[in-house]
Amino acid sequence: MTQVAVKNGNLEFALKKFKQKVARDGVPSECKKREGYDKPGVRRRNAKKEGIKNTRRRNKARNMKD
Repeated sequence: MTQVAVKNGNLEFALKKFKQKVARDGVPSECKKREGYDKPGVRRRNAKKEGIKNTRRRNKARNMKD
């Protein structure tokens, strides 16, 4: 269970931190993934698209470093 302490009554900051922690844990993406059934072919297609996107992102970051 994700917990965040509220310091000095600053609820806005605590809420922001909570949302960041939940997103980092992958809860929203897991909920989205479980919304409905994906056929195996669709699942493979989406995985391939994700791989391509991640590769492009890595290459772009690598090129920016040089």
